[in-house]
Amino acid sequence: MTQRTTQAVLITTLLAFGLAGCETMSQTQQDTGKGAMIGAAAGAVLGAITGGSKDAGKGAVIGGAVGAVGGYIWSQKMQEQKAAMEKATVGTGVAVSQTADNRLKLDIPSDISFDVGRSTVKSDFAQVLDQFAAGLVKNPATTVNIVGHTDSTGSDAINNPLSQDRANSARDYLIAKGVAATRFSTEGRGSREPVADNTTAATRAKNRRVEIFIGEPANVAQK
Repeated sequence: MTQRTTQAVLITTLLAFGLAGCETMSQTQQDTGKGAMIGAAAGAVLGAITGGSKDAGKGAVIGGAVGAVGGYIWSQKMQEQKAAMEKATVGTGVAVSQTADNRLKLDIPSDISFDVGRSTVKSDFAQVLDQFAAGLVKNPATTVNIVGHTDSTGSDAINNPLSQDRANSARDYLIAKGVAATRFSTEGRGSREPVADNTTAATRAKNRRVEIFIGEPANVAQK
């Protein structure tokens, strides 16, 4: 085995231990970290084989950057917005979380978002959106996807456009607060993606919801 090949094997082994250590991290940290380490491993091995230890280190850096790209990153600004939204939504029933692909998610229940059969933003929802808009303005690199849902009451002919109208209403409110329209996409999924059964009033209420996803694209954030 040549010296370069030995270096490549050693680097790969060390990175494998790093991947094992990821098990103590959150799921989203694992996803980002593993992507970076896999990229680093590939870059390091290639650099070691083709150019020696100096190129191995360079290859690891380049490979790590490539491994982290491909979706969204969880930056300090994203963490700050998550903390701000958690504080702003205490006691409202809004769930704030970090998704597996490093997006911030707001899950807004029906009791504060929209009245039954309506798409007009309620006052409690407006207060949440005010805080959300402030965070979006501070981090202009992010994109926003808003998804509306309904329960199974009524037909698709009613539910599908209603869910779309609700998503659009949330978008329009945020635009009015100074967030650029080009940052948004909206979807109406009707009753197709329930989070509970539709057998009782309480479970139907859980399905009438709006989900807002904010993501900081890796390729944009690194420019």
